[in-house]
Amino acid sequence: MIHILTPDVFNRIAAGEVVDRPYSVVKELVENAVDAGASEIKIEIEEGGKKRIRVTDNGCGIEKSDLKAAFYPHATSKLQSAADLEHIATLGFRGEAIASIAAVSRMKIASKTKDGEGWSLVSDGGVLGEIEPAAGADGTCVTVDGLFSHTPARLKFLRSDSQEEGDVSGMVARFLLSRPEIAFTYLVNGKTRYQSFGDGLESAAAIVYGASALENCFEVNAEKHGLRLRGYLGNQNFYKPNRSYQSFFVNGRYVTNQTLSSAVANAYSSYLMKRQYPFYVLFLDVPPEIVDVNVHPNKADVRFADNQVIYGCVYSIVSAILDGNSRALEYLAPMKEKTASGSGTFTAASAAFSAPAPSLQEKTKPSVPSPGEMSYEEAKKELQFVIPPLGGDRPYFGREARRPELRSPAPGEPSQAEKEDVFEENRRELFERERRAKQEKVDPSALVYKGELFRTYLLYEGGDEVYLIDQHAAHERLLFNKLTERLEKREPLSQPLLLPYTRSLTPQEFAFLSKNLEILRSFGFEIEEFGTSSVKISAVPVDLFGMDADAFLSEMLSSMETLRAVKLADIVRDRLATMACKAAVKGGDPLTEAEVRALLGEMEGNMGLKCPHGRPACVKIKKSELEKLFKRTV
Repeated sequence: MIHILTPDVFNRIAAGEVVDRPYSVVKELVENAVDAGASEIKIEIEEGGKKRIRVTDNGCGIEKSDLKAAFYPHATSKLQSAADLEHIATLGFRGEAIASIAAVSRMKIASKTKDGEGWSLVSDGGVLGEIEPAAGADGTCVTVDGLFSHTPARLKFLRSDSQEEGDVSGMVARFLLSRPEIAFTYLVNGKTRYQSFGDGLESAAAIVYGASALENCFEVNAEKHGLRLRGYLGNQNFYKPNRSYQSFFVNGRYVTNQTLSSAVANAYSSYLMKRQYPFYVLFLDVPPEIVDVNVHPNKADVRFADNQVIYGCVYSIVSAILDGNSRALEYLAPMKEKTASGSGTFTAASAAFSAPAPSLQEKTKPSVPSPGEMSYEEAKKELQFVIPPLGGDRPYFGREARRPELRSPAPGEPSQAEKEDVFEENRRELFERERRAKQEKVDPSALVYKGELFRTYLLYEGGDEVYLIDQHAAHERLLFNKLTERLEKREPLSQPLLLPYTRSLTPQEFAFLSKNLEILRSFGFEIEEFGTSSVKISAVPVDLFGMDADAFLSEMLSSMETLRAVKLADIVRDRLATMACKAAVKGGDPLTEAEVRALLGEMEGNMGLKCPHGRPACVKIKKSELEKLFKRTV
């Protein structure tokens, strides 16, 4: 039997597509404010948007007679017929957002038109109240409290406050860039995070990415085949550690489109190495009839009538600018005059031709890469369980979790006896490893230093054996051991920097580091939030003094997109291993006799050391093996 769903059920289903997270609520409300012709928009969130989201604008407002209709599904002032879908010029058009948000929260709309009075209406879980008088300036104020409080099952799938806040901040940053003519104010828990003044794209980009970001960019203003590409494009040597510095807007709408991102990425392929990503803020203006914006539930992607034309136009423009060929001058904005001090904005035309001409090999572009997706193994890692003590059952879900004695082994799962055999085998393996480690230890005082080979290998004689120690691998391992030991003991030693290092971050990067500052501090970094979107490092671990703080953070942030499946501590350990490698004495560096003795002393006779990357630090050769080489024995 077929049932017609009631509005309350339908709205909650639609909400799963339209407003799955706080950032999508902010997106829908700000889009409505933009479509209302607002010149000033204020956005406020609390607890990552879970507790409260408020968007206030000075747009045209809503008439009293239309206030209830605004909460109805598929109620919109932006479309009247199906034919209008082919010429959409507004950000919103479906009329689903308000009804979907109201169904899963407590929502209040207070609005006043220019010549009318102010009125408000409250919806609690989709149940409308009565229209009441409301004081306020011209425009609309929408308040969303307790997002998903009416759907607890969905609430538990939200991420932490800082992660949700980071995604909301990233979406707001895109609005600052896409609508630079609008003055935005963005507050997080009562503190101003962004404030723009509607004075152009250059100012908005400086607010989002820092004042120095555009110094290394080309300013693009190109037309090709009836399409227009404009905005800012990082030069050949300006790259970022992740994709959070990339923004593409189609007819003023922020999208993540494979055709566009592939075109830019392939144009940069000759200039950037692995794990390096271009910086760009680009606007593509196309006729509305050749782009379909109604292909994604939350309008995050678009479909073009001819992908090959779009790809070819974007690719050829970006390639011409980066390669510095004769067409580049047609695609660059006019050069800007320098200020009286001589600093001024980076001149795009001069930058385009300052780069060396690419070789034939560099001009060979690869095919379009497949879109990056989380692998099956990475997805499995996202579901982190608490591992029980050795000998306990593996973690599982369901009613039997409270009654382990009632649970029988799952198909293919080892029995308790088999588990005990495995545990016993593991215990023997650990014992054997410990025994071998003891055998590989020698008395340092019994070793005689015989010199070095190739300024890399230290040569020692001990009884009937010769030891070759790789000075770099040994020093690297010792540095790494000190760092991890101090981490485990929570006794990090720090060395202050002469000049503190500061770095501007995107909202996603800022949220990620803010959440994990304590882990970095446990390694010996003195790091703190600096302003609304930067961090400051005042000291580094003493064993890594002299390290490149910028390179260290870049390496960390380059893995940010996959850190949902990997613990930050593991990533930091990996990065510290890399920094230990860079800080250790290198092969080819001459060592004094005192340094040689100090290195052997710190090894404490452990000839089984391996560097953090697995290379042996010492090789032992027996006298009998040498005699065989010289045919003294058979």
